[in-house]
Amino acid sequence: MSDDVIQLRCITRRYGTADTSVTALDQVSLDFPRGSFTAVMGPSGSGKSTLLQCTAGLDRPTSGSVTIAGTELTGLSERRLTLLRRERIGFVFQAFNLLPALTAEQNVALPLRLAGRRPQKARVRAVLAQVGLGDRARHRPTELSGGQQQRVALARALMTRPDVLFADEPTGALDSRTGREVLALLRGAVDDEGRTVVMVTHDPVAASYADRVVFLVDGRVHGELVGAGAEDVAGVLAALGAGRWCWRRRASRGGRLRGRRPGRSP
Repeated sequence: MSDDVIQLRCITRRYGTADTSVTALDQVSLDFPRGSFTAVMGPSGSGKSTLLQCTAGLDRPTSGSVTIAGTELTGLSERRLTLLRRERIGFVFQAFNLLPALTAEQNVALPLRLAGRRPQKARVRAVLAQVGLGDRARHRPTELSGGQQQRVALARALMTRPDVLFADEPTGALDSRTGREVLALLRGAVDDEGRTVVMVTHDPVAASYADRVVFLVDGRVHGELVGAGAEDVAGVLAALGAGRWCWRRRASRGGRLRGRRPGRSP
């Protein structure tokens, strides 16, 4: 069995008709190892969110294949895709998406109830304790800070012990301190529980929590950075924005940049 929990092969996503077609992803192939933390970055419009949506089964690629934990997604019916997302995938978004009338523990348990399953109260309390909210189980979202609400959203995502956790700008609505707390929890889900995390972000500091950073430009992969700090990530983003790629430098945390200059064939 492959150690890659996610495999993307030649993913292309086009929107619109033939005359007005826009290519959001162009022949993207990537592997995401089990128990790893990958950040996806790039300029605005580079295809980051489209990549996450196609990988998570929220959108269907125009061509290519997506495989998660041995299951090929692109041929699944909508019903089977929904079941797979409920059972094997967790989501954390910039918007917390909590129901205001429900308590923290009720929000965490909601996905299981919607799936017709009876959540174990001990498990609900355990994941709330895992994110540091064991004493806030009966608080409603309006009684929690933004950082606490995002922790509830993370606990909800972890409730089913998913194979993969997708995070789309999870710190975008938080201040720097609470953002770092959420990122540390994502890092802990990888290091302590062996989860696989794929995070879209524009923030070099957030990306520095990942094992590697994959860079997209115009819907294509333009290399990756492994084991780097925020300064290195910011430098690559600046180089991409200026149309150049500083791919021979070593990263400050001992990692290495691997990639190609824009305009060259892979």
